[in-house]
Amino acid sequence: MKFQKASDHIQYHPNPDGPVIGTVSRPVLEQDGLFFKDIDGSGTVSAVNDWRRSPQERAKAYAELLTTEEKIGQLFISDWRMAKYPPSGPMAPEDYQVIPDGSGLLDEGELCGKTIFGQQNLPGTTRLLKEWFSRHLILRANAKPEEIADWINQLHAVAEECGHFVPVQVVSNSRNENGEIVFGMNDAAGVFASWPGTLGIAAAVRGDGLDIIDRFADCIRREWDGVGMKKGYMYMADCVTDPRWQRAYGTFGEDPALITEIFERLIPGIQGSKEGVTPKGVSVTVKHFPGGGPRENGFDPHYAAGQWNVYRTPGSLQKYHIPAFCPAVKYHAASIMPYYSKPSDAKSARQQDREGNPVRFTPYGFAYNKEFIDGMLRGQMGFDGYINSDTGIVHNMCWGVEALDVPERIGFAVTQSGVDLISGLFDNEAARKAYSRGKRGYYETHPVPEGYRAEDLVLTDESLNRAVTRTLTELFQQGLFENPYRDPKRALAAVAEPSDWEEAFSVHRKSVVLLKNDGSLPLTDRNIQGKKLYVEAFHRDAKAGTAATKALRERLEKFHLTSDPAKADYGILMITPSSGEYFSATKGYLELDICENKTVRDVDERGRPTNKTHLETTLSGAKRIAEIANAIHANGGKVIANINITLPWEVGNVEPYTDALTAGFDTDPAATLDVIFGRFQPVGRLPVTLPRGDNVLAVDAEGICVSPNDVPGYDKDLYMPDEMKDENGKAYAYRDAAGNYYELDFGL
Repeated sequence: MKFQKASDHIQYHPNPDGPVIGTVSRPVLEQDGLFFKDIDGSGTVSAVNDWRRSPQERAKAYAELLTTEEKIGQLFISDWRMAKYPPSGPMAPEDYQVIPDGSGLLDEGELCGKTIFGQQNLPGTTRLLKEWFSRHLILRANAKPEEIADWINQLHAVAEECGHFVPVQVVSNSRNENGEIVFGMNDAAGVFASWPGTLGIAAAVRGDGLDIIDRFADCIRREWDGVGMKKGYMYMADCVTDPRWQRAYGTFGEDPALITEIFERLIPGIQGSKEGVTPKGVSVTVKHFPGGGPRENGFDPHYAAGQWNVYRTPGSLQKYHIPAFCPAVKYHAASIMPYYSKPSDAKSARQQDREGNPVRFTPYGFAYNKEFIDGMLRGQMGFDGYINSDTGIVHNMCWGVEALDVPERIGFAVTQSGVDLISGLFDNEAARKAYSRGKRGYYETHPVPEGYRAEDLVLTDESLNRAVTRTLTELFQQGLFENPYRDPKRALAAVAEPSDWEEAFSVHRKSVVLLKNDGSLPLTDRNIQGKKLYVEAFHRDAKAGTAATKALRERLEKFHLTSDPAKADYGILMITPSSGEYFSATKGYLELDICENKTVRDVDERGRPTNKTHLETTLSGAKRIAEIANAIHANGGKVIANINITLPWEVGNVEPYTDALTAGFDTDPAATLDVIFGRFQPVGRLPVTLPRGDNVLAVDAEGICVSPNDVPGYDKDLYMPDEMKDENGKAYAYRDAAGNYYELDFGL
């Protein structure tokens, strides 16, 4: 059956001192004056249907009852679409047809398209839920809260029509940070209360305290629960150690101690308790175990050059990269996501595990790596949640297991290393092969790939039950079996709560770091009265810079603006660099210099510099910054600049030309201007160290960086050559004209 809006047909049955039962078509059982949903279709208050039992007990009972097909459908999570929001990024809109249902929210069209994660032929939503029994969907659409609630309600209503009811887990990347919308990074922004980027939150916390995290987490919990979206791929516990890693923007910086403290509050705050996720909480998926920071010269594992985690410094794994994952264990994070990459044995120094034993670096991507997942994370650290792989491990990012076919990769991940939910495509057919091979003696007549055991390459009943029990436990903990439905009007109200938006903007202000000031700031009404102001915004994309300049001039239209810097008394330059592409490698190393048409070296297939060169631009118009500053200074004026830090930029082409310099982290320009114009006293502190220049990131002929890739910026001087150090024993951090080092925790 289909309804215009599922929310119009929900029936509620409240229990005294128990959960409210919400149903559209599912039978409700009454016993001893209590109400129970007939989840398993038995017509009795069975172990599955009895909400008085523990989530773990109910999940185990249900996993034993479900069919093999139903369990296979629950092994995978992939992108799904709302009919009103065609997919962007991995699938082009022309790749599918939309046949709208009554509400216009369920997309019932078939889809055949090639994505960055592989080829996928998909049915409409109803078939996906009823015939494929898929129950884990990733939402990337930046929809309104009431539309999200309606859509999720409709998904649950369809799921109720199956013989066995399992609610639909809708997952999203984080939605509460400001930033450019980019597929796979920031899928959505501006609808939920919009805080600064996570680097900005860390900057604010360093200056104003951890209470910010309590309010941030509570806001997320209420908004996400309000729309019925009960699980987030958030947040990154990764410690930034190689500054050229493009995903540095999504971390809380380079200090493992602070990251750990943040997650101590973030996980229970979002999930609703210190004991794990609750019916009013939202599940947290902590990323990316055992830390994505130790990139080899910044190469990202979305492409082949970045498939290695390199630990060149003895003890760096346990000292810098593991600590922030400990709160995920302590506070029972629902799931942990391993990274795509695999550990490098040949290029790494000696590392120890949690018990002081030498770490055995088997060359498998971490989702396939039993030593790290089943050994260190579960065995030594005691993690009791489930493992949710990163997106695409079975296809394009199958580092270390390329010799296996897709069914074997599925079997190896689930049976051998203990992955419970595979992100990428709905690979049900391949999983059926992995299961049937184990039942019919496939490897008695087919060769086993060298280096593997046949029993590790198939799906077994034991491994299927284990995986599904873990993900079902989460759904029972969340209360979705009893009542998965949300009121769209209340969803809108939850996301529109004024105090959340006010608090978010307050943290935007607190995220601004004052790096340099010769007394030019603040620009008060008194010292700017009658003065001419030149303003310009710079982006890597020139058109974006032009649009941002127009918006900046409109924001400051009450002042006496001039378009000629030679006539200006003050200049305000808003600088937003950008470098690299998310899903493809640059010809060389990711460029951190704020530059335009800079000649840099290419790298070869082994990541070593070559004699070939190409041009890199991280900021269109970068060469004009000096010209503008010189013109303003010649008029006796002052130059104020703000740099948006999404990566630890080299600021040598900006700082020397400024009289005052601030930094933001996907910070609202209005908040930055509040600091510049003295409406807010800056408190932010740098969450990362800004490198001095190209010399401290230099890579030799063998691809070895002069500053270690696996050590955060604040400790890199411990390993830098003495001849590079100044009179204070410092080599790595940028030093400005006033003698200040732009290192971790700096801020005027």
